[in-house]
Amino acid sequence: MTGIEIPLQSEKKLHYRLFEILPGALTWTILTAPFWLSLIAPTITALIIIAFFLLWLVRAIGLNIRVLQGYRMMQTQIKLDWAKMLDDITDPKDTYNREFPKWHNDIKKRLIEKEPMIAPDEIIHAVFIAAYNEGVEVLEPTIKAVLASDFDSKKMILVMAYEGRDGAQSKTAVQAMIKKYANKFMEALAYEHPLTEGEVRGKGGNITYAGRQLQKYLKSKQIDPLKVMVTTLDSDNRPHKSYFSALSYVVAATPDPVRVSYQPIPMFTNNIWDVPAPMRVIATGNSFWNIVLSLRPHVLRNFASHAQSMKALIDTDFWSTRTIVEDGHQYWRSYFKFEGKYEVYPLYIPIYQDAVLSSNYRKTLKAQFIQLRRWAWGASDVAYVADKAFFSKNKISKTDKIFKFLRLLEGHVSWATAPIILAFAAFVPLLLNPDNYTANQLPLIASRIQTVALVGIFVTFFLSIKTLPPKPKRYKSHKSIFMVLQWVLLPVTTIMFNAMAALVSQTRLMLGRYLDNFDVTDKVVKK
Repeated sequence: MTGIEIPLQSEKKLHYRLFEILPGALTWTILTAPFWLSLIAPTITALIIIAFFLLWLVRAIGLNIRVLQGYRMMQTQIKLDWAKMLDDITDPKDTYNREFPKWHNDIKKRLIEKEPMIAPDEIIHAVFIAAYNEGVEVLEPTIKAVLASDFDSKKMILVMAYEGRDGAQSKTAVQAMIKKYANKFMEALAYEHPLTEGEVRGKGGNITYAGRQLQKYLKSKQIDPLKVMVTTLDSDNRPHKSYFSALSYVVAATPDPVRVSYQPIPMFTNNIWDVPAPMRVIATGNSFWNIVLSLRPHVLRNFASHAQSMKALIDTDFWSTRTIVEDGHQYWRSYFKFEGKYEVYPLYIPIYQDAVLSSNYRKTLKAQFIQLRRWAWGASDVAYVADKAFFSKNKISKTDKIFKFLRLLEGHVSWATAPIILAFAAFVPLLLNPDNYTANQLPLIASRIQTVALVGIFVTFFLSIKTLPPKPKRYKSHKSIFMVLQWVLLPVTTIMFNAMAALVSQTRLMLGRYLDNFDVTDKVVKK
């Protein structure tokens, strides 16, 4: 397959437009189904709703188990001395080292038998930091976090990709950071992305422009792109100190790192003490969901900060410049470019990010909704995947294509429908059929199922406290109490923000009102 770019509006065929409509059409059909089904067959409708509640009870139990497993895995991986293990496989000897896990010795043995595609000591990291309006107070902590890594910063290339369009104001701050920290890195580069015709106003165009400039730089220095791993960071992202060593280790252990991207765990905890309660609930929930996804590699996709070989990026012509969700879309772009021979490997090392915080409460609520709406715009990939999988020539297994498409579609439809159905559907048959026995019993049955599901909230309580960073000195001890009480807002935030954001995105896509502007989330630093 050659053409992997999202088609322009003028290039979209009828089938593409129909698949753009599909997520929203399914979502609205499901949301209205309790009403029109209750008028036709109230008893059957009530039984279907009960089955739906039971299905989500099982899912809730599974998610709670997964988040505990994932958290334990992350804590185990954080405690490993990745820098030392990386040294151990750089010049591997056929000796068993009891200091490290058994799987490390197995990997070392395999690397002795067969040399890795990229030797551990040859790996260079290109660290992209994308900026729009962020100042020094946001950018500098991110650069400091990169430098605090236990990996040699002299084998890192810092790439500051900042916008030059629409009055963006990061140029002064970026230039100051380059001047201050250039001598700490192998090289520090800054590229200003110009307003470019045919691109949506988004991060994809920014980092793609920087990527193409880095390609020229590597060629001038005769550096093999195969040996360069690119990590993309937002301006507020702070990698754990073991991230680059762990990434280098896993890359060296990967048989073909060109066909793999590496996904650390985004944790929205940088400023968790500072943001309003609804944002804390949403941020914590998003962090937990990322932990769960790390244990489900068959559905894992690139999200926010991720790493990919520079060679793979060149092969895919970098990121798409025609979507505002370039991170998740990059998975599909690579999947079709490499004819289905492409995977995402979880990296159980966190990259800490900011929860949403603007200059006042109202703006913060609005910014949070806009962020979630942007994430939910990933529903636009449904049409893209259908087009490339079923209407374009490729060598990908038909079964693999079908299951990946169905998982993508189901995920977005459930995002928009499940919270609303679970909250309100049990009352609809009773409202329309007050004399029907099953309809009368439905709210009680639903309530009991939800009560059982609420047991899982204790897992959330426990982990939300465990994952909190140290409380800033400016807050008194009673602040910790609100960190627990905030969870009464969970039903409200799930419906009003998560579900409604997905519903708005899918409805806009269905109506052809495309989101073609990346609304940058405010990065306010509270002091």
